[in-house]
Amino acid sequence: MARWEFKLPDIGEGVTEGEIVSWLVKPGDAIKEDQPMVEVMTDKATVTITSPRAGTIAETRGTVGGMVQVHSVLVVFELDGGAVVSAPAANGHTNGNGNGAKKDDGPAATAVGDIRETLPGFGSKVGGSAPSGGAGLAQVQSGYFNEKPLATPATRKIARDMNVDLRSVPPTGPQGRVTKTDVESFTRAGTPSAARAGTAVTTTTTRDAVKIDSQGAVEERVPFAGMRRKIANKMAQSVHTAAHFTFVEECDATSLKALRAKLKPVAEKEGVKLTFLPFIVKAVVSALKRHPVLNSALDESTNELVYRKFYNIGIATSTDAGLMVPVIKNADQLSILEIAREIDRLSRDAKAGKSNAKDLSGSTFTITSLGADGGLFATPIINFPEVGILGVHQMKEKPVVRNGEIVIGSVMLLSLSFDHRIVDGHVGAAFAYDIIHTLDEPERLLLEMA
Repeated sequence: MARWEFKLPDIGEGVTEGEIVSWLVKPGDAIKEDQPMVEVMTDKATVTITSPRAGTIAETRGTVGGMVQVHSVLVVFELDGGAVVSAPAANGHTNGNGNGAKKDDGPAATAVGDIRETLPGFGSKVGGSAPSGGAGLAQVQSGYFNEKPLATPATRKIARDMNVDLRSVPPTGPQGRVTKTDVESFTRAGTPSAARAGTAVTTTTTRDAVKIDSQGAVEERVPFAGMRRKIANKMAQSVHTAAHFTFVEECDATSLKALRAKLKPVAEKEGVKLTFLPFIVKAVVSALKRHPVLNSALDESTNELVYRKFYNIGIATSTDAGLMVPVIKNADQLSILEIAREIDRLSRDAKAGKSNAKDLSGSTFTITSLGADGGLFATPIINFPEVGILGVHQMKEKPVVRNGEIVIGSVMLLSLSFDHRIVDGHVGAAFAYDIIHTLDEPERLLLEMA
């Protein structure tokens, strides 16, 4: 029986390596042509690589969280026939014998599969024609709802743990994506085990390891990989590079609360959900114009401070894959209503896993808010290489002094972290008070409407 080597294809856009997010096959599995084998994350996108031919998996090279180089062997197949065959590389590289790529009667190992310009760890094929969710889906001839089901890594893990074949699960998510709820509903429905654990079911060789020691203590080990590790690396880079200092101050949002209540019905007629965040974005942009150093970035490769003449505001958003920062482009040119509409779009796309690379890049300053769970205050970590970040916290009813009298006002704390290498303390404080004064008298924003 011959062994056929499948090499990581050239993914393009200058990508030379990728991180293995999850294995969808294991040695010994029989695999069909076009069946998903492995998810690989690059700096550009998450890629699901499918099998270019049918066969049996002999070896998988690399572990979850490990890096694999383009044109290195990723999977070894067992095939009927003679000796080892190396799949030809996408760019015509030789197979190691100096005679060029060896001719092979099977498909070339250049099929990259599902390349998704989406939120890493999520998403569906760009421009693809994924089936829509719902009961109207027709099963394909193989008996599956989708031969290449769309699902997040978290959903795939649940399916593996429950021994569920995702291809058999009716999808209800956006663009025909299988959700966690779909998997759980499929299991509760009492689907025969033959449908749940058929020959097509694949498991990873790096599944969570549960161990019990002599004292009866239980621990579970989960690969620290994919988007979560990228977030961790980004956070560590920020903390170990920028010299953080945090400034915290109260903001009387009573007038802001009243203005938002007045404008909310107007926004609803336009089909827009109006929160406090669009007002805060406009207040931040106004303060950035007064303090341009807060809209700068340090280019350490050239030792230059780069002043950005545009205002792209990142909005930290919680998703199943972790904290993402979709970006409102040219926020200075948008009205409050337009910002509200853009925030809603970006947030929905991020949570659904449909954000593209453009939506997640190019921010010049970031705002993070935990809303009702905002607590008293926090020390937000700068979205490096930016030089500042604003944390918005829970609004609470508190006594405030107004015109020499104590009254009940709506007060929230703002926490701002700055890179002390770039931003002096008095500059950061002045920037913070500019934001606060604008929110204290939000009618000022009407004078700066785009």
